[in-house]
Amino acid sequence: MKAVRFHEHGDAGVLRVDDVPRPRPQPGELLVRVHAAGLNPIDWKTRSGTSRHASVPLPFTGGWDLSGVVEEVAEGCERFTPGDEVFGLVRFPEQGATFAEYCAVPATDAVRKPETLTHVEAAAVPLAGLTAWQALFEGAELRASQTLLVHAAAGGVGHLAVQLGKWAGARVIGTGSAASRDVVLGLGADEFVDYAEQRFDDRREYADAVLEPLGGETRERSWAVLREGGIMVALVGPRPDPAEAGRRGRRAAFVLVRRDAVQLERIARLIDEGLVEPRLERVFPLGEAAEAYRLSESGHAHGKIVLSVAR
Repeated sequence: MKAVRFHEHGDAGVLRVDDVPRPRPQPGELLVRVHAAGLNPIDWKTRSGTSRHASVPLPFTGGWDLSGVVEEVAEGCERFTPGDEVFGLVRFPEQGATFAEYCAVPATDAVRKPETLTHVEAAAVPLAGLTAWQALFEGAELRASQTLLVHAAAGGVGHLAVQLGKWAGARVIGTGSAASRDVVLGLGADEFVDYAEQRFDDRREYADAVLEPLGGETRERSWAVLREGGIMVALVGPRPDPAEAGRRGRRAAFVLVRRDAVQLERIARLIDEGLVEPRLERVFPLGEAAEAYRLSESGHAHGKIVLSVAR
């Protein structure tokens, strides 16, 4: 079978489409024929050696998100049968190996695909959707009537966070470039801030929670828009210091996504109910994975980038 791998760390040029053996599912695993696999920033950070995955075993097969069809069912997977359409976040933070034609998936990582989505659309959801869910409802403990500020609101996590925040009854403000305005407002945001035209920290309206996926100056300036007792939820390192936040009269949390089939099932239900919709920036065939990585690294994608695998 074909799989996208890198044999050394570096830029997108180190990616190769290799012929590798088809995996054999072990007890508790499914063999899934991959129809599509979502690309996330952690993929290119791992390839470049700049993430916490810098010491991965080489060669390394990329990808953690997938959507596909169950081909084989090993012992201990009674919930599934061959032919089931599933999606999931596979083995994260260990090697998921979803950028391949077939993937051995722990049954505990697999959830039935939303009926209203294609495989390509479904593959865009797991990592970003679970990140948004855990950031809002575990990190921020978001409640109805609160105000949520989402940075990079048209991005992979941001565009889902906007929709989940509105579903939860929050007032949602999104930031981004001018090109993102219609996208973010179309997702249901109550207000949009073009960071090139207005400093978001000059606003007089205070937020109960800030979803912060950028770090650096954006994080530092975001403290000023939080009300006293409000919370900063960071998605990238360095982890915010709770003691420092306390000195500011604020709170801080850090979220590294974890696999959670129950939460992913809830997100799937919201999708099928028409309350959440993944947005795609572009779909690439597996053989053009390097171009997909380059687009992700550019930081200009609205929504998700997906690799289409099955012919």
